[in-house]
Parts: sequence; structure tokens; C-alpha cells
Amino acid sequence: MNEEVASYTCASCGEQIVVPVDLSAGSEKEYVEACPICSHPNVIHVEVDNHGEPRLWVTGD
Repeated sequence: MNEEVASYTCASCGEQIVVPVDLSAGSEKEYVEACPICSHPNVIHVEVDNHGEPRLWVTGD
């Protein structure tokens, strides 16, 4: 598995959360993950550019 890490800021508590990103799972994905600090669900969007660099952003659930 080709994996890197990226971070996002929780939409609820504002904490920066570091998560692993599986680069072999396609160039775009979206999933829901609970913040490990406040348990608020965040919709995490991942895009991998042509150079294999992940870009992460979050929207609240």
C-alpha cells in the first residue's frame, strides 16, 4: 500500500488532525471520520494531484 499522511482541521473544534492517506485508492475519495478530539463527524475529501501529492479538506456532516 502506498500511504502518506495529511492533515485537516476539524470543522467543529478547530483541532488539526493528521490522518493516513492511501494513494493507491484512486485520485479522489470522500469519507466520514469522527474527530478523535471532539467526536464530531467530518466529511473528509481527498484529491491526489498528478505528482502524487494529497490535498485534504473537510466539510461538516
